[in-house]
Amino acid sequence: DKGSQTFTAWCNSHLRKAGTQIENIEEDFRDGLKLMLLLEVISGERLAKPERGKMRVHKISNVNKALDFIASKGVKLVSIGAEEIVDGNVKMTLGMIWTIILRFAIQDISVEETSAKEGLLLWCQRKTAPYKNVNIQNFHISWKDGLGFCALIHRHRPELIDYGKLRKDDPLTNLNTAFDVAEKYLDIPKMLDAEDIVGTARPDEKAIMTYVSSFYHAFSGAQKAETAANRICKVLAVNQENEQLMEDYEKLASDLLEWIRRTIPWLENRAPENTMQAMQQKLEDFRDYRRLHKPPKVQEKCQLEINFNTLQTKLRLSNRPAFMPSEGKMVSDINNAWAGLEQAEKGYEEWLLNEIRRLERLDHLAEKFRQKASIHESWTDGKEAMLQQKDYETATLSEIKALLKKHEAFESDLAAHQDRVEQIAAIAQELNELDYYDSPSVNARCQKICDQWDNLGALTQKRREALERTEKLLETIDQLYLEYAKRAAPFNNWMEGAMEDLQDTFIVHTIEEIQGLTTAHEQFKATLPDADKERQAILGIHNEVSKIVQTYHVNMAGTNPYTTITPQEINGKWDHVRQLVPRRDQALMEEHARQQHNERLRKQFGAQANVIGPWIQTKMEEIGRISIEMHGTLEDQLNHLRQYEKSIVNYKPKIDQLEGDHQQIQEALIFDNKHTNYTMEHIRVGWEQLLTTIARTINEVENQILTRDAKGISQEQMNEFRASFNHFDRDHSGTLGPEEFKACLISLGYDIGNDAQGEAEFARIMSIVDPNRLGVVTFQAFIDFMSRETADTDTADQVMASFKILAGDKNYITVDELRRELPPDQAEYCIARMAPYHGPNAVPGALDYMSFSTALYGESDL
Repeated sequence: DKGSQTFTAWCNSHLRKAGTQIENIEEDFRDGLKLMLLLEVISGERLAKPERGKMRVHKISNVNKALDFIASKGVKLVSIGAEEIVDGNVKMTLGMIWTIILRFAIQDISVEETSAKEGLLLWCQRKTAPYKNVNIQNFHISWKDGLGFCALIHRHRPELIDYGKLRKDDPLTNLNTAFDVAEKYLDIPKMLDAEDIVGTARPDEKAIMTYVSSFYHAFSGAQKAETAANRICKVLAVNQENEQLMEDYEKLASDLLEWIRRTIPWLENRAPENTMQAMQQKLEDFRDYRRLHKPPKVQEKCQLEINFNTLQTKLRLSNRPAFMPSEGKMVSDINNAWAGLEQAEKGYEEWLLNEIRRLERLDHLAEKFRQKASIHESWTDGKEAMLQQKDYETATLSEIKALLKKHEAFESDLAAHQDRVEQIAAIAQELNELDYYDSPSVNARCQKICDQWDNLGALTQKRREALERTEKLLETIDQLYLEYAKRAAPFNNWMEGAMEDLQDTFIVHTIEEIQGLTTAHEQFKATLPDADKERQAILGIHNEVSKIVQTYHVNMAGTNPYTTITPQEINGKWDHVRQLVPRRDQALMEEHARQQHNERLRKQFGAQANVIGPWIQTKMEEIGRISIEMHGTLEDQLNHLRQYEKSIVNYKPKIDQLEGDHQQIQEALIFDNKHTNYTMEHIRVGWEQLLTTIARTINEVENQILTRDAKGISQEQMNEFRASFNHFDRDHSGTLGPEEFKACLISLGYDIGNDAQGEAEFARIMSIVDPNRLGVVTFQAFIDFMSRETADTDTADQVMASFKILAGDKNYITVDELRRELPPDQAEYCIARMAPYHGPNAVPGALDYMSFSTALYGESDL
């Protein structure tokens, strides 16, 4: 019954335009005449001429004409025949009217490509969303309290209802208010009784839908405004998102440049340290920088480039001008600053290692200087006093002879020590050249030794002259003592030299060097038997002297006047030499073991580096192939690349392990490795390039997906673009030269002639795809161009036209209109940026939406 009442009111709202009405649907439509008239009014079309006779056959003919017209509009009439309508079948008649309402009043309602019913419901939900106590979920019980009908009217005609005075607990008043206002001011007939709706547990859904559709059509003009508002919201959302991306880029670029600015002076600080420990700490700080501080910045730099490329893609897709970062914050500026950082980094590491080598050499030389200086100073102790004695003045002839021979032996000994003095001076000179921190004390000690040596030479010459003058008075000399002295002195000097060599410190870097020292030591050990024979012979001379003294009772007091070297000294030094030999053996053996350990470290590092280096190169090549091949969809390529990215990230422990081996090599002071051509720096650079390349390649595919989806490019079109691009990319560089690009365009059906007009057109296209005139076209630039040429985008004119609708066809818009038609955040966005309108008929507070629309697309400044 309620459906019959509603359908009758709906039919009369249209028949009234033709000057007629119906009282009873099933009775008044039986002859088909008013049914045909209704269809002509609501469709605006003429039906076939009706039959005016009163016979049943005439009525059936008229109804069939009406049903045929309904069917011609694409409506399927299931189980509805002309005979049932003519016979007054209530169910069939109401079903037919509901079908007409669906087709001509509801079906054309479509919001966001939903079905008619869903579209009408979505429209109701959006229009009533700002109103409290209104929650439209269906077309029955959601409307019982009447607030839904009142909200629809107030949203479009707020002057007709004081919504703030309505109460949810007074549904009758709410419903009657809405129905009365709709009938009086909106020309919507009263299709339902408020008492029937309130008194029914579940109001008739078809009746409610019919009633609500009348409200939709009454406010259809406002729907155009909503469509315009949606377009504006979409454009503003893109602008707001892009502005946020620009702010994010600027901050990230500033932070990265600031970090580089702070780091480079640290890397360029070449202030040397005096101790090996201090330099080792600097090297450890540098390792921490490479392991802990730099890798996050590498990721930030890569992310910065990805964000920049994504932003530029979004700007192109939304027909906005390209983003130009602040001065000094271009990607190229970041790359230049980064290159400066890496140059400083490389120089710093080389300087550190050279300084460590220098300090190691200095420590070795300083120790060698102190050892040789101590030996020489010990030898010279008392020599000046000895050379200044006047003992020859009261000596006997034999004593004078002895003194002269003794002095000859001393001169021989003095000459033997000349090499050591020269070595001490040479070491001091090298320490000065290597900038040894304690050079002043070394120089002072060396100068003292040289001055003393010069004085000894002068004193020696003076004493020889005195002895030679006395020699003429002396004739006899003991040949045995002289022979002992002559043989004992060089043998003693040999033993002192041997002890010095056996205690000499050494520094080597390879097994070959330690093997050379070992061979020299073995050769020295081979001379010991002959040396022992010489010792026995010298001791034999001394024993013979003692025998002669005892035999002939010579008054020699048992001493040798020609030398101070006693048999006890010779035996003592000989024993000391024999003790030093096994110590030297042990030291050489330990150093040999250390060099073997170093060689194992070299081989261990080389074995890993020779695997990791080619692996990185292989991955780089595989990524390059994936980026130009067409296996599957872009999503397949993206998944494939992300799997590669995962495998690359999972490989990081091997890089860390190699870093650990490299640290051991540096701590062992190993400076070369013949087992590999890869250095740790090569591996680091390759690894960082690999991470950056996979991230960039993934970003390129994501941007291709973004372009494809935003521009509506099908997978088949994308494959066609890729196939054409790859076909002409014969060197597999991932780019096309101008002639290759022209051939590619022609293969896709682009008409580019060889005449002047064709050349001008191609020059225009090249300015789009290669704005920086690099002479190459990337695949991203290629698909951007193809999508731009073939797809539709929002334009400034379209946005301007949308604002014009919201403004009621005026050339300006008001703050109230913006706040009424747009969401709050986007309304305030427009209000803050729109300039005042100064054109004709302007009202106070009028805003210029035309210049604002133009500025959105970069054609003027906001």
